Amino acid sequence: MSFQLSLEEGKFLVRLARKAVKEHLQTRKQIKVPEDTSQKLSQPCGVFVTINSIKSGEKKLRGCIGYPYPTTPLTQAVIESAINSATQDPRFYPISLDELETVVFEVSVLTPPQIIKVEKPSQYPSKIKVGEDGLIVEKNVFKGLLLPQVPIEWKWDNEQFLCQCCIKAGLPPDCWLLKDTKIYKFQAIIFEEEKPRGEVKHKPLGGK
Repeated sequence: MSFQLSLEEGKFLVRLARKAVKEHLQTRKQIKVPEDTSQKLSQPCGVFVTINSIKSGEKKLRGCIGYPYPTTPLTQAVIESAINSATQDPRFYPISLDELETVVFEVSVLTPPQIIKVEKPSQYPSKIKVGEDGLIVEKNVFKGLLLPQVPIEWKWDNEQFLCQCCIKAGLPPDCWLLKDTKIYKFQAIIFEEEKPRGEVKHKPLGGK
């Protein structure tokens, strides 16, 4: 991956995500991009903000929304994705202000998705590296995305990863075997809080 981020830059983005959500829940307003934002963090990047609740030491997904493609400056995309993850994820009810003390924020900065070229669909599993690649499945109007950390957390192999991404798109699990289905892959740099409002660390893609 040519684009890299330092731990300090990762901390900046994760804290920005939490600040954006807190301010929105308090005032219903969207914070502005900080004036001290570096030019590097102002580049357009794909990004997802994941919010996990922590109960009895276990993490459970509480919201995850983002930009698959580099269409928006990174810091602005983090602010918008964080607010949307907290309030607009259709799988969950909106997060409350009190709940912010029991959740951790995770920011995944994405490389631009690249289409996977194969001679026949059965070759797709051999073109994917679990723990490194994220996937996008696209067929007609259906599209599903799974971040690189997801198959690690669920202990999926390559084929299970493809099937689950099809399901995420609202398609049959074996839809990746059809010739008119497009499969893209991307990588991510991931930073997460160790505990609610705690230290931010870089999360290796290998899941360790």
